[in-house]
Amino acid sequence: MAVVFGVLGPVTAWDGSGDEIALKGPRHRAVLARLLVARGRVVPVARLVDDLWADPPVDAVGAVRTFVAALRRALEPERPPRAPSRLLVTEGPGYALRAGPDEVDAWRFERAVAANAPARDLIAGLDEALGWWRGPAYAEFADEHWARAERSRLTELRLRAVERRAEAMLDAGRAADTVPDLDAHLAEHPWREDAWRLLALALYRTGRQADALATLRRARALLVDQLGIDPGPALRRLEEDILRQADRLDPGQDAATRVWARAAAAYDQAVASGARARLESTVGLLRDLAMTGGGGLAAAREQRMAAITAAEELGDPELTARVIGAYDVPAIWTRSDDPRQAAEVVAAAERTLAALPSHTNVEAIRARLLVTVALESRGTRSGRAREAALEAERIARGLDDPALLAFALNGVFMQTFQRAGLAPRRDEIGAELVVLSVRHGLAAFEVLGHLVRLQARSALGDFAGADSHAADADRLAERHERPLVAVFTDWYRALRLAASIDTTTEEAETAYAEAIARLDGCGMPGLEHGLPALAHLSLRLRHGQPAQTDTHTTWGPYEPWAKPVVLLAQGHPAEAAKALRHTPDPPRDLLFEAMWSLTARAAIAVDDRETMTRARHELAPAAAELAGAASGLLTFGPVSAQLDDLTAALR
Repeated sequence: MAVVFGVLGPVTAWDGSGDEIALKGPRHRAVLARLLVARGRVVPVARLVDDLWADPPVDAVGAVRTFVAALRRALEPERPPRAPSRLLVTEGPGYALRAGPDEVDAWRFERAVAANAPARDLIAGLDEALGWWRGPAYAEFADEHWARAERSRLTELRLRAVERRAEAMLDAGRAADTVPDLDAHLAEHPWREDAWRLLALALYRTGRQADALATLRRARALLVDQLGIDPGPALRRLEEDILRQADRLDPGQDAATRVWARAAAAYDQAVASGARARLESTVGLLRDLAMTGGGGLAAAREQRMAAITAAEELGDPELTARVIGAYDVPAIWTRSDDPRQAAEVVAAAERTLAALPSHTNVEAIRARLLVTVALESRGTRSGRAREAALEAERIARGLDDPALLAFALNGVFMQTFQRAGLAPRRDEIGAELVVLSVRHGLAAFEVLGHLVRLQARSALGDFAGADSHAADADRLAERHERPLVAVFTDWYRALRLAASIDTTTEEAETAYAEAIARLDGCGMPGLEHGLPALAHLSLRLRHGQPAQTDTHTTWGPYEPWAKPVVLLAQGHPAEAAKALRHTPDPPRDLLFEAMWSLTARAAIAVDDRETMTRARHELAPAAAELAGAASGLLTFGPVSAQLDDLTAALR
């Protein structure tokens, strides 16, 4: 393996294993450095003597030959005696180092700086190349005249690399990341006009127009006062472009991005850092962020409680109420993504309700707090949450406030699971949401209305109707950039296939595999945790197969209801009966009928008559529905068939 040489720092050589080669004394290293500076050209012995000594000794030529011989032994330890060197060669009156183009770090560095590549690749390449520097080039030979020009050239190349990397980051849309790097660069090298240009441009692209202009003025003052020269044409042209906000300053950004950056900068400058308006503006931003899904939803959830806490610390109940109530993100899934935080939000809403003054001016604010209580109490048995939802609906209708009514109807929907068989009522809520939203331009709640109706029509076995609502939801989601909608519509289409008698198990499994892939990174753990296993279980039971028994299956919150049927599949009826006795009543949510369906199957199998009686009682109101299809995600088949089996078993 080839020897590799390093000159971007102290002169060094490494063998093929990456171990540093011992180069003996300073004269040996000087000979090697001088040959590396020559870049493969022959350096006469006489020149080496002059470069190594100011006052050469009598035997200087012999000494140079000794140094070269020692270097050859160190660099090519396996070379046979008297065999000519293939690396440090003798040629004519002197010596040359025949290193390959990849065997000297400085030569590789030059190519990296000159590379023509897409911005992302260029950034990665320059990051790696700048990491090769271990100190000043030819560090121990800073005072040698023969190294001076090469050191200067490499130093300039390093500065250019930093600036070219900054330029590539700007091209990649990473202006904010560029600012601190350029600040540090200019602190050490304040005469770099191109660095000043890039810093000003980076500041401008992050919405800091005033800072960009101040940077250019600072550059001008420095150049005029210290060097007596005016800024070059590039800096002057940039200042003019910034003053007139030329579009060409943001070639990688569309108009919306530019407007956002400038508006954000103006807001940051105009609204004081401690202003209460910032809290309300922040919640509006978090609301929009939540509807982007994925990391946006997770970030919004994380910051929401911080905003509420900050509002409460200010001691203004009306402000706190607005901060809590402004987070009117439509909610379709009935299991909380973060139950602990949900409880904290409910507690804060209740504290704020108690602290609000009792006058009519705060009725709309009260209603939003009540809806928050209803939404954040989803899936619980809280009677208070249902009361809060209905009171909020009453207030909203009385105020004739369409946006507030849409939010309130979301709360009512979330509290319409007190018993099985309420799909028709939820369908009515979804229909009103759609009509209200279309009339008043409430796009987010129009999407919600279609998803609510998709779920309700699925529960009622009306797949033609559900298909129509899925298509409408997808159309609106594409127009208004709501990526989370596709999670629900893709799962619905898998359910649609699974419920069809013409669909094979393989086709349904493929559809569910694609739907499950949608869950990755969606930012909704309350939806995704345990759902894939439940979907596979629904397919197996619908096709007369036993439950899956893989010990790696993650059942999540559905484990208490899945466990008895899994134990039965494993051939442990006694353990299944014991587990069934400890199975709690299901949460009041979209999978209420599905969990009772599982409980009914297990109860029939172990002849648990008490549980069968309770299951028949709970499922009876949903006799016209498909078990689990209220979720719009999966089904365990007609509830009527389950009721027939229970009735037969109880005879």
